[in-house]
Amino acid sequence: MKLGNLVRDQWVTGDGDGRTLKSAVSGDTIATITSDGLDFKDILNYARTVGGPNLRQLTFHERGDRLKALAQYLNERRKTFYALSYETGATKADSWIDIDGGISTLFVFSSKGRREMPNDHVYLDGAPEELSRNGTFKGQHIYTSKLGAAIHINAFNFPVWGMLEKLAPTLLAGVPAIVKPASSTAYLTEAVVRSIIESGILPHGSLQLICGGVGDLFDHLDCQDTIAFTGSKWTAEKLQTHPNVIAQSVAFTAETDSLNASTLGPDAVAGTPEFDLFVKEVVREMTVKAGQKCTAIRRIIAPAASSADLVRALSEALASVRVGNPASKDVDMGALASHGQRDEVAERIATLSAEASIVHGGSADFDVVDADAQKGSFFMPTLLHCDAPLSASAVHSVEAFGPVATVLPYETLDEAIALSRKGEGSLAGSVFTNDDAVARELILGTAAYHGRMLVINRHCAGESTGHGSPLPHLVHGGPGRAGGGEEMGGVRGVLHYMQRTAIQGSPQSLTAIGNRWVRGADENTDTVHPFRKTFEQLRIGDTLNTETREVTLEDINHFAEFTGDTFYAHTDEEAARKNPFFDGRVAHGYLIVSFAAGLFVDPDFGPVLANYGVDDLRFLKPLNYGDSLKVRLTCKQKTLRGDSGYGEVRWDAEATNQDEEIVARYDVLTMVATDAHWASVQ
Repeated sequence: MKLGNLVRDQWVTGDGDGRTLKSAVSGDTIATITSDGLDFKDILNYARTVGGPNLRQLTFHERGDRLKALAQYLNERRKTFYALSYETGATKADSWIDIDGGISTLFVFSSKGRREMPNDHVYLDGAPEELSRNGTFKGQHIYTSKLGAAIHINAFNFPVWGMLEKLAPTLLAGVPAIVKPASSTAYLTEAVVRSIIESGILPHGSLQLICGGVGDLFDHLDCQDTIAFTGSKWTAEKLQTHPNVIAQSVAFTAETDSLNASTLGPDAVAGTPEFDLFVKEVVREMTVKAGQKCTAIRRIIAPAASSADLVRALSEALASVRVGNPASKDVDMGALASHGQRDEVAERIATLSAEASIVHGGSADFDVVDADAQKGSFFMPTLLHCDAPLSASAVHSVEAFGPVATVLPYETLDEAIALSRKGEGSLAGSVFTNDDAVARELILGTAAYHGRMLVINRHCAGESTGHGSPLPHLVHGGPGRAGGGEEMGGVRGVLHYMQRTAIQGSPQSLTAIGNRWVRGADENTDTVHPFRKTFEQLRIGDTLNTETREVTLEDINHFAEFTGDTFYAHTDEEAARKNPFFDGRVAHGYLIVSFAAGLFVDPDFGPVLANYGVDDLRFLKPLNYGDSLKVRLTCKQKTLRGDSGYGEVRWDAEATNQDEEIVARYDVLTMVATDAHWASVQ
């Protein structure tokens, strides 16, 4: 089988025979791969002129809906993907991380888009900035979709997750993707892309696939394009310094080499839960995906006093790991991705051996389960121990991308911190300790060198996702050797594919651009109470100015007695006067909010279905008894919730006293019925 390239929504094969791809388990030929003959400039142009406009027609919520539908579609077809995944050397558990993990990432970004982003095409970054004395000139940062394409270059170790974790935030951002998987496992990526296209869920041009080299693609990139790369640091630097990438200032994020460290605290001696958890986690990180994970533990930083116990425990645990055919139920660890990968691991171990002793494993010549060790790409889990890690070099710079890790003993926490830093930047670090003071010292001493850090003890281990599990909610990336980039991180990952722009103008202009009312913009007042309007009838800027209400001493006394809030500032005149913020007894803040609601709420059955909270509540000036209170309530932002029958409406509430001084300011959050729903319940 020759793998297909998805170009302009059509499957085409490249010219010539291409490269042969073999099973990591049996060595049998699976497919050939080539992209020779493709018009890469045309591929890029199609993404920009067809994919981009089609995606940008959809709101964030509509894109999120597509991601959810796609995740559901792929979820029903996992068995096909699992069958191919075994050929990559992955066990069922490995495939679960890759396939189910990738699909789960689609679900998460779908939820993030629909819950944390507006049902709109523009994303507002923070509150408006005050730029003038009278408030007629303001600033607002916004994000809009870039008008180019996202070039995704992925590694061989996660042919499904690696694609979907980049694809989800990209599509949510409204940007089309051109995916280039690593060749050795591209047959699995291609199978997933075929299912995606068969689903018909994504707009035309949203996704194209290159199986093989990228030809002259980089020559045609411009400032609207984005490159997201996963692979070796050497390759990342080569791509990053491409003349056109530099000339056009093409956005580039990289996830590269990473000698991740896990540190055992001095309190976690043999016999403690943390010691046992550490042993279990190190073994898992060494053997999951046969150690072919960018986040796997490569450096085991442990107290010198515990290192002998640790080496013994790890060696015993590794000795029980069954290596062989990943499709077999009797196998714990499968094969490396290829013979070339196996040979490279052996070479790296030879380099490490100049500074560290092999205490377990170290060979590709051993018995495997239900497979031929010579035909497959199997390698024995290998543990090394370095006696002088502070003066060593290779153990901190040479990565054997397989089931290999090195124990590095330390005497003091300062030494442990120094050892962690010698990795010169990593994707993930972890600390195993039940001493929170130790955890704080290690984290503060090393966090600058890690993209993500995990603190594990007996209290959270049961629900922990583990050292090496990137989560779509959190950033995935790291400084220095790890590439200096970030991916995922919830909405942060989406914004990477968008352009942040500072907009300056009048409050009314900013309101029109961002679809969120800005103080100082037009207020639309009419005889209809805004709570009598359906979601469609409401307009941003619709405003109610209430009548006034005097707040009496009896009101304050009653509120204190009724609620039990008898704080001295509300109940003791003499004590209140001693407070530098007050000149006598004042109204409770929540009394102000309660009275404000009484002033603006329309009590009859109407389109407003529920109040589900307030945001950004601030009390700006004390309200004394005898003062008057009134409220301005303005429709600030509207978010339609699909076919739910309602939309979320955010109201800007401002409570003032008789001197027009602001005493409280906040956002009121309500759910308001749509025309159709309101008509159905009349």
